[in-house]
Amino acid sequence: MKLSFLDPLFLEPGPWASVYVDTSRDTDDPDAAIDRRRRHQTDALLHQGADPATVTALAGAVGTDRALPGRHGQALFAAHGHLVLVAELPEPPTRDTARLDGLPDVEPLAVQRTPDIPYLAVALTRSGERPWAAAGAEGAADQNDVPGDHVLAVSVAGRWPTGRVTPHERLSHQVPAEAWQRTAPRIARELGDLAEQHRAESIVLCRHPGDVRMSGVLVNRFPAHLRSRVTVVDDDSLTTPEAVGAAFLEEHVGRVLEGCLSAADERQLEDFLAQRARHPHRSEGLAAAVSALRRGRAGALLLTRRARLPARVWLGSEPSQIALSASDLEAFGVTSPREEPADAALLYAAHGTGAELVVPPPDRVPSADGVGVLLRYRYAPDR
Repeated sequence: MKLSFLDPLFLEPGPWASVYVDTSRDTDDPDAAIDRRRRHQTDALLHQGADPATVTALAGAVGTDRALPGRHGQALFAAHGHLVLVAELPEPPTRDTARLDGLPDVEPLAVQRTPDIPYLAVALTRSGERPWAAAGAEGAADQNDVPGDHVLAVSVAGRWPTGRVTPHERLSHQVPAEAWQRTAPRIARELGDLAEQHRAESIVLCRHPGDVRMSGVLVNRFPAHLRSRVTVVDDDSLTTPEAVGAAFLEEHVGRVLEGCLSAADERQLEDFLAQRARHPHRSEGLAAAVSALRRGRAGALLLTRRARLPARVWLGSEPSQIALSASDLEAFGVTSPREEPADAALLYAAHGTGAELVVPPPDRVPSADGVGVLLRYRYAPDR
């Protein structure tokens, strides 16, 4: 995953105030709960020495995502009295945090954005009764369309998992059921164009189990390269057009894509595994990652969700000036190195040196600390 979404956070020096807060609205009185969290984070930042203007800017933005239903959170960043970034989190943070440091606390935000898979979700349903539904999918295939019925195809394109908290453009088609055979090719073309426009790597088609024939007519009209990306999901609750909503689609997208990587991240992980097989000492562990970042050789930083990092590492004035100790940086001619939190420093260095971030499943990168690095220049020798 590219880290360009962090650009606003690395344009100016700190100190940075970073807040992660649960803003879920699935409780009896969410506004009261969010207000308590706001006060706690405000007190924590003031206790750490944050200036009042910065704290006020953050406090005013906590809970401004009222339109989002269900479970979610916010990541907020401010410096020098100005709110710089507010990002919605598809999952509430494990715990609310407020941190004042020289670097913004970006690691939880970055990890929650992964694997950043572009998708197209389609829900296909119809009005009217399904007298054949009890017969199952096979029984549905030979039924005639009921006069007056309509077929509804609703589609949204997004990126998983942030699509859960990002507004979608919703595309709807409603056609008479008896005209579905004639109309499906046009709808398939429009959906195909939408998939291509968003570079969708996965197409999730939700249908009622009694609508096998109807969905087959649509899928068979997709170009072959898109048909191979289609995953069909049966849901008994998809009986009427009213059942189709953003939450319904996102739930099924999440089930299909859980544990997956984007195509680009999958390629980088495969390259990393091949590299590690030949050069494990340059591939695994925090020391290897820091060395590659310092030399500008890191093509991708690999971090598992439970990476075991030290509390702090050392930085100079440039992103590539990163080391595990002050003496290491001084040996490279860096004056006045400073300590920063390790997680934020790694992403600062990755962003500043053009490296990407891959968050693989832990079982595919079984290093001791959950850290790895893919070299930009394949198997580049040390100098």
